[in-house]
Amino acid sequence: MRFSQVDFGDVQPIDGYGPGFFRIGGTVYEGAVLLTTTGVEPLEELEDRTRIMALVGEIDVILFGTGAEIANIDAGLRDEIEAAGLGAEVMNTPAACRTWNVLAAEGRRVAMAALAV
Repeated sequence: MRFSQVDFGDVQPIDGYGPGFFRIGGTVYEGAVLLTTTGVEPLEELEDRTRIMALVGEIDVILFGTGAEIANIDAGLRDEIEAAGLGAEVMNTPAACRTWNVLAAEGRRVAMAALAV
């Protein structure tokens, strides 16, 4: 079997995560993050409506990493996201990180809001 290096282009892959941090594109970020194909920003809260809705037109789907365990996001926020024509996928943070890397490598228009584990 032959393995090949994944090319992320200009998008930063998630290299790792651990208690309270993410390593994205070789840089460590403490706490929650909002990751898009254009960069990384710290998040004060996972469900930051203003920042998430500002992504309308730039992305097709947003991944929510809810920490070590899967949890629901606010139903009103989900409705608002879906009314704007975006997909909202909620999963635990490890699954969100893996999904981000797959979708980003495919060149998809994706964002991820995630709590550190």
